Order: sequence, then structure tokens, then C-alpha cells
Amino acid sequence: MNSIKTEIKWAFIFIAVMLSWMLMEKLTGLYGDHIVWHPIITNFVAIPAITIYVFALLNKRNKDYNGVMTYGQGFKSGLIITVIVTLFTPVTQYLTTEIIAPEYFPNAIAYSVEHELMTQADAEAFFNLKSYMIQSTIGAPIMGIVTTAIVAIFTRKKAT
Repeated sequence: MNSIKTEIKWAFIFIAVMLSWMLMEKLTGLYGDHIVWHPIITNFVAIPAITIYVFALLNKRNKDYNGVMTYGQGFKSGLIITVIVTLFTPVTQYLTTEIIAPEYFPNAIAYSVEHELMTQADAEAFFNLKSYMIQSTIGAPIMGIVTTAIVAIFTRKKAT
């Protein structure tokens, strides 16, 4: 357990930051009056997400590997973080859509239908808790693996 203590810490930091981001989206009206901007603005969550992986792998390198880390060690560390985040994804999705922003699905459905982006049936099939839990549970490991693969390149360090 001690060997993955750093990954557990950073996985929960990641989860907390993502929930904070969702709260920020709600407070700025991206789930209501400004929903037109949601599909664009929500993509900026990648900035803190990638930053957390960078800090996590640097912390792992400096704390657990005495400042020296191979690509493989960094990749493994990032994968552990990704697995933990993925396991909690249904919980964070539930918290987001049922507690933080229960108005999101009805507003997204209404906006999509009103602007003829989807039919009512298609919008209802897409914008619901089950659909978002599936999407996020598939998306989390994909994005986590891609992020890890790239960040591990920049956080590796050979012994001098």
C-alpha cells in the first residue's frame, strides 16, 4: 500500500479538482443561461487535468524514486492514478449530475432540441445519467492513458 500512496493522493486530488471544475461550470451558468458555451468551455478542463498528472509524476519521481525515474516507472504510476480515477468515475458523475448540477440534463435536452441539434428522443437518450456514466467510465481510462503516455516522457529523469 505504501508503494502507491503517492498515486492514491494524486488520484483524489484529481477527483477533487474535477468536481470543483464542475461546480465552477455550474456557478458560471454553463449548465443554464450560458449552456451554448458549455461544449467549448468544458474542454478547458484538460489544462488542470494534465497539470495534475505532471505534478503527480514529478512528485512520484522526487519522493519515491529519489529524483530518478524511467519512462516505465512514470507510466506505471500514471496508470495507477488512472485506474483509481476510473473506479471513482461513476461516483463523481453521479455527484456532478445529481448533486452539483441536476439542471444540466433537462437544459441540455431543451437546448439541443430547440436548436435542432438532436431530436427529442436522441437528446433524451444522450443526456442522462446512465449514458454519461458509460461515456465517462470509457473516457476516463482512455484520456488517462494518453495523458500518462505523454507526461511520462517529460517527467522521466536519468541518474547523473
